[in-house]
Amino acid sequence: MAKRNEASAMEIDDNKSAAVDQINPKFSINVLQLLKSAQMQHGLRHRDYTRYRRYCTARLRRLYKSLKFTHGRGRFTRRVLTETTVTEVRFLHMVLYMAERAWSHAMEKRQSPDGPNGRQQIHLLGRLRKAVKWAILFSQLCAVKGDSRTSLEAEAYASYMKGTLLFEQDKNWETALMNFKNARAVYEELGKYGDIENQVLCRERVEELEPSIRYCLHKVGESSLQTSELLDIGKMEGPALDLFKAKLEAVMAEARSQQAASMTEFHWLGHRFPISNAKTRVSILKAQELEKDLRGSAADLVPAEKKLAMFDKIFSAYHDARSCIRNDLAAAGNAENVKDDLNGLDKAVSAILGQRTIERNLLLVTIAKSKFTKHRDDKGEKITKPEELVRLYDLLIQNATDLSDLVSSGRDRNPEEVMFAEEYVLKGLIFRAERCFYLAKSYSSASKRMEAYVLFCHARSLADTALQKLQMTNNPDKTLMRDLKVLSDNCRSNSCIEHAAGIIEEERIPEKLSKGVSTISLTGHEKKEEKFLLEMLDVYESAVGNLNTKAVPHIERFPPPFQAVPCNPIVLDIAYNSIEFPSLENRMKKDKKGIFSRLWR
Repeated sequence: MAKRNEASAMEIDDNKSAAVDQINPKFSINVLQLLKSAQMQHGLRHRDYTRYRRYCTARLRRLYKSLKFTHGRGRFTRRVLTETTVTEVRFLHMVLYMAERAWSHAMEKRQSPDGPNGRQQIHLLGRLRKAVKWAILFSQLCAVKGDSRTSLEAEAYASYMKGTLLFEQDKNWETALMNFKNARAVYEELGKYGDIENQVLCRERVEELEPSIRYCLHKVGESSLQTSELLDIGKMEGPALDLFKAKLEAVMAEARSQQAASMTEFHWLGHRFPISNAKTRVSILKAQELEKDLRGSAADLVPAEKKLAMFDKIFSAYHDARSCIRNDLAAAGNAENVKDDLNGLDKAVSAILGQRTIERNLLLVTIAKSKFTKHRDDKGEKITKPEELVRLYDLLIQNATDLSDLVSSGRDRNPEEVMFAEEYVLKGLIFRAERCFYLAKSYSSASKRMEAYVLFCHARSLADTALQKLQMTNNPDKTLMRDLKVLSDNCRSNSCIEHAAGIIEEERIPEKLSKGVSTISLTGHEKKEEKFLLEMLDVYESAVGNLNTKAVPHIERFPPPFQAVPCNPIVLDIAYNSIEFPSLENRMKKDKKGIFSRLWR
């Protein structure tokens, strides 16, 4: 009896819980997946926080209208959102997008060009506090109205928002660290379950949280991170890392300003130029740090696109330094010693800027050469034409000439400056040989054999001359020597190919002439006969054409020509004229004439 009573009691409890679930249903939201899809589709793929904020505002307006949760017409009266108000899942969406709108507004203020000023910083912190307020409310509502997974995700989202606010305030690093760790623990657990897409999103969020956690540990003092390691962390991508990058940039700017205080001179080719302007020192230090990253041990692993972006930052830093130097030069007045030092510093910075320009153009040449030798792949990648390489080598020749002229433009030149100028004169000769080679390739693709042969021979002579001059230097570059030997061999082999192709074409001239004379029309309207592949399947003749020419392949006529189609016969009905029909007069009514006949009608 006791067991039966227990079983009946358990059944009653189960029925009660099922009834409660029917009355108060549990809502399910995949918070991370919802936010990631909205962020990637509405601006955050390109760090456009303004567009994402506008999307959140429009989304909230639609939710207010559909849920009939507007705040009155005319005077604003806020409606309180409580647990009893949440009758469907869209109310939870509304709270979530309120937090996202406040967060994106704060990140928009953070993205100002010179950083947020005093008033903007106060506004930024206010919007982050608002985001934390809505995130906490979202977590509380999900704990009551959501299922267990939704509640966990909402709690992790609130912890992330709290940590972001403390991170921006530069205080309570222990509390910020605890919040970031709580969010990471939740996402690590959620990444073990669910579908593949959800697991990938959770792992990405864990990776985005890791730099902020390490930085908090660094500020607390529980980590031995170096500045270079922080910079490596800052190279990671993700919307959650934008505040971290801004904070890291501010820290690096402060470190540069402190390091710039000890930098009093700039060394270049045996000269020492004093630097008195703090902005000039900071700009030069920033450029030198970027150059170290560009030439470091892991530089070979960096993709070409990132290297080009780093070159752009280096150019920007050196241009800022040069503009500061020229402003100081304009304000120097009649102080000759100060003017001489500033002119020398301007010359040194301009020369380094020219060197980096040549390095960047050489990187572009390397990228273009990698696409020049291969055929069109499955992705339809564009193949480099020889004319593009000719244009790049034109730029390199001009850069080398300008740099050598700049260094040579002085009365008292030391031996280092002379060697530097001679080095870039030699590089200019190498660039001329490369340019001549690809110009010959361009003529070869146009089937101009004579011009291509002459240019290949000239390129070979330039390469041999440059190789002899390089061997006469004190420390010749072995890699450059090997490249020059390869270039000379390529010029020789291509010149032989063009010579042979020219002879073959000369031999075919009489045959072409005789064929042309035989097909001359007396009317002067000669129509060239085109043969297509499907019309001569029994003849071994290429219908694709020469690879070096731009001829269209002749596979089949398109659009297909008109064909004669027999029409239906025209039958003329002329038998009617010769048919004699019988008379029908006896069957026709006869008109009755008279007075009485008219009355009886």
